[in-house]
Amino acid sequence: MATAFDMNQWTTQLRKGIVELAVLAVVRRGETYGYRVVEELRQLAGLDLSESTVYPLLARLAKENLLAVKTVPSQIGPPRRYYRLTPAGRDRLHEMTSLWATTTDTMNQLLQGDSR
Repeated sequence: MATAFDMNQWTTQLRKGIVELAVLAVVRRGETYGYRVVEELRQLAGLDLSESTVYPLLARLAKENLLAVKTVPSQIGPPRRYYRLTPAGRDRLHEMTSLWATTTDTMNQLLQGDSR
């Protein structure tokens, strides 16, 4: 007996697979802080990423030396952490972008019925 399709579960898994690419793409635009990354991603249809997803990812990417971090004191609230891509981060983004392009081209061909 087939199980019912769970669109929410499928969407969650799809987002998990692309969140790192999305975050690196936002940071590529220039030095930025975590909340701004979250806000930029929230404005994009279909991503719907939260702070609880983005902040741990930023920390992991920094730990992997894909992002450089600069902490700046704030006059209102805690210090703000600014992120920018390192050369290794640029390389990772380039690799992921290439794979994304190949994958989306292939999927578009499949979905359009073209089996080249």
